[in-house]
Formats: sequence, C-alpha cells, structure tokens
Amino acid sequence: MKVIVLNATPRKAGNTSQLLKSAAKGAKEAGAEVEFIHLYDLNFTGCRGCMLCKRKGVERCHCYWKDDLTPIIDKIFQADAVFIGTAIYLGRPTSRYFELLERLHFCSLSYDDYSNYFTGKVNVGLFVSMNASQEFYERMYKEKFEDYAKELTMLGGEVTLYPCYNTLQVPDYSKFNMASFDEDKKKAIHKEIFPHDLENAYRLGRKLASAEQ
Repeated sequence: MKVIVLNATPRKAGNTSQLLKSAAKGAKEAGAEVEFIHLYDLNFTGCRGCMLCKRKGVERCHCYWKDDLTPIIDKIFQADAVFIGTAIYLGRPTSRYFELLERLHFCSLSYDDYSNYFTGKVNVGLFVSMNASQEFYERMYKEKFEDYAKELTMLGGEVTLYPCYNTLQVPDYSKFNMASFDEDKKKAIHKEIFPHDLENAYRLGRKLASAEQ
C-alpha cells in the first residue's frame, strides 16, 4: 500500500499537520509506505489552462506543466490512499488546497464528454482544522466542506471528511490582538479534546490504508 500525505497549510507543526502525522502513523502501522509532503514547501500555481493535457494521443491523468506539483499529481494517481489536510481560512480551504485540486481535476477531465479519465481507486482522508466551534461549523461550514469532500470522489475510492473544531491557534494569546478568543477555554479544549482527534486521525489513517479496503 502506498499513501501520500499532503499538508495544505503553511504550519509544519500546527493542528492540521499533527492530525496528518497521526493519520500517517496509523497508515504505517497498517503496513503502508507513507510519503509526507508539505505543499507550502513547493513551488507551483493552480491550473495554467495550457491545454497540454487535452492534446490527442497524450498520456491521460498527467499534468504537463513543469513545476514542483506535477510529480506529486502523478504520485496521487498511483497511490492507494491520500490524506489531505487544510485549515479553514476565511470560511474556505487554503489557497494551496485549491491550486492542488484545480490541477488534479483538470488533467483527468475529458473535454469530449466531461467524464473522468481516471479509473483507479484511491481512498481519501480529508482533515479540516478550524478555530470555530462544532456548532458554528455545522451551521456555517458543514454543507460546503461536504461538497469539497465530494469533489475528491473523482479518485474512485472511499472519501472520509474529518473536521477538527476549536483548535489552539497560538501558545500565548496575550501577545496577539485576538481578544475575541478565550485563551483559557481554548487551552482546556485543546488539552481535553485534541488528543481524541489525534487518536481518531490515527484510526482513520489505519483504516484507509488497510489492505482490506
């Protein structure tokens, strides 16, 4: 089993990254080969609309733009499972997430009949972290992020969305203009709840990378 883990947030030790590392640990202990990639370390953009992937006779499900993302896209289509993590920025995934999805979708999309060229099966775990409460997420974000998760069904496998609420943004709120947050409450939630999120991420990583899938 081959698992690709993609951190679509700029923080390498933040909540999203920790969730992904826990999921990666679960996948490794299920026997998978795991590669962890920080997308913010790479040099790439969203789709350039060059149409090279739409030429007749070329390899399908391959992006022909030469930058750091192109080999990652190849690895995704060749994987058994992909774990993607994004924080919620202004109610949406990060810009890196959207750039990745643009490229991934477009090179596998047929402009003859709008079908999907990709016929494989890649299981997907989509981990979403936020400083919003569960109530706020369910009222304002849930439907939208379930739609984002549905977009990943183009990879042909099982897609699981895991939201992580009320995350701790910084270790010392007194150093920032962040008066709308209750630091004591944030730290209490982080201490009590976040370890459960990490355990759930571990179990999900193990499940999606299991040979029984």
